[in-house]
Amino acid sequence: MAEGQGVDLIDCSSGGNSPDQDLKPYPGYQVRFAERIREEAEVMTGAVGLITTAEQAETILAEEQADVVLLARELLRHPYWPLHARATLDGDASDWPDQYARAAEVLR
Repeated sequence: MAEGQGVDLIDCSSGGNSPDQDLKPYPGYQVRFAERIREEAEVMTGAVGLITTAEQAETILAEEQADVVLLARELLRHPYWPLHARATLDGDASDWPDQYARAAEVLR
């Protein structure tokens, strides 16, 4: 039904907005929702849920558990996560994106 309404991607979060919930988060604890919706509804999904490392995000995508990884809180805690992820996965973060060029100059 969602696809017929123009929905391109579903952010697969189970909520966590009620004080009555008894959540026990662990790394990737909501990824299974993205994987199942992606498979059964045949719609693109975004995985969430304590995704904090580059390796973890890369595995989710490589194993086709989701089409995109949404980091939210991790980016609030660690705003330079994308640069560190690139260094971790590619071994090089010397070629900073244009948006970061002025910040990178300070480090050179």
